[in-house]
Amino acid sequence: MSDTETLVEDLKSAVRKFVHDRAWEKYHNPKDLAESICIEAAELLELFQWITPDETLSWKDAPSKVKHIEEELADIIIYSLSMANTMKIDVTKIVAEKLERNEMKYPIEKYRGKARL
Repeated sequence: MSDTETLVEDLKSAVRKFVHDRAWEKYHNPKDLAESICIEAAELLELFQWITPDETLSWKDAPSKVKHIEEELADIIIYSLSMANTMKIDVTKIVAEKLERNEMKYPIEKYRGKARL
């Protein structure tokens, strides 16, 4: 599987099957999934604790660092897809809608190259 040949629905189905095969649906309620997403995001953040932004730029060339980031990011995405499954949310639709709102909120002519005004 790769990004160029996999649909979001394929990933959602794979997560749904993984959860179903283990009879974990009872644990995959919105509250617990939201907590799990936050916990995994904190674990990702912990990898960057006490280092400078410049140090992080070199990590893309360090396979062991990339592997840790991949594992935490995968956990976040898996829990997020499980949340989408549980709540019957169309991920592509909500991302497209949010990008559209963000385009209006942060017009290029005002925000290009700027984190804030």
